[in-house]
Amino acid sequence: MPLPDPVPGLVISYDYVWSAEHDRGTAGARKTRPCVVIVRIERAGERLKVAVSPIPHSPPDARTPALEIPPGVKRHLGLDAGQSWIVLNEINEFAWPGFHLRPVRRGSEALAYGHLPPKLFARIVTRMRDTWRTGAGKIIQRD
Repeated sequence: MPLPDPVPGLVISYDYVWSAEHDRGTAGARKTRPCVVIVRIERAGERLKVAVSPIPHSPPDARTPALEIPPGVKRHLGLDAGQSWIVLNEINEFAWPGFHLRPVRRGSEALAYGHLPPKLFARIVTRMRDTWRTGAGKIIQRD
């Protein structure tokens, strides 16, 4: 299976655990979903880590900051035509490549859909930074 370089903006297929699931004691993900690599964490003497945000189909509730992915970007990535949002207030952090990467579709070896356009990713980072500065962010450690 070809392992992609986990650069920020890369959209991967990953078994994401929501913070609410984690708070209930759930260790495993209910389903595999696209997730965007938000940050790559490299520290001397440690394994490479990444932090990813989920991309669900369900519209966010009023308390969940999210950014809708434009249809053209979804087509570019090879995602389905339904609406999707990038959730901005929670992430999973794990050592790369970790145990939870999955092929993007059945019969494929690809683990990534592709990269978000730089302007869209910059908007995500700005909105996430604003959200996390308020103390609203949640990190789930997956290692």
